[in-house]
Amino acid sequence: MKMEQLGRHILAEFYNCDSDILNDHKLIEKYMVEAAEAANATVVTSNFHMFNPWGVSGVVVIQESHLTIHTWPEYGYASIDVFTCGGEVNPWASFEYLKEKLKAEVTDTEELPRGIVSRIRKHSKNKYTDIKYKISV
Repeated sequence: MKMEQLGRHILAEFYNCDSDILNDHKLIEKYMVEAAEAANATVVTSNFHMFNPWGVSGVVVIQESHLTIHTWPEYGYASIDVFTCGGEVNPWASFEYLKEKLKAEVTDTEELPRGIVSRIRKHSKNKYTDIKYKISV
């Protein structure tokens, strides 16, 4: 059964990553921006924060939604969300790029549909006959 949706949201757990990379604020930002570009997304802005004594959190805002990361270098672990809208951007390309760059030995993922068109129509006060930027999967 095909489902029309506005976006795709990948929730990813990265284990046994390189701890030095996970604790490098500038490198994490660079990799996250490059991951967005690898997915064919349009980068709008990025904002990253280095915690003391370790860990990085950040977001890359893309025209098609966002990528976020939170790292725990002391555990070799990173939590990453890749949320994209429209059919031109491939969130799995971002995932694969980051898996390689962070040197993750093990990953666990889940993809969630976002903006399910039938639910928007069902729950909206307005009557939408033509919903643009949808993906059929």
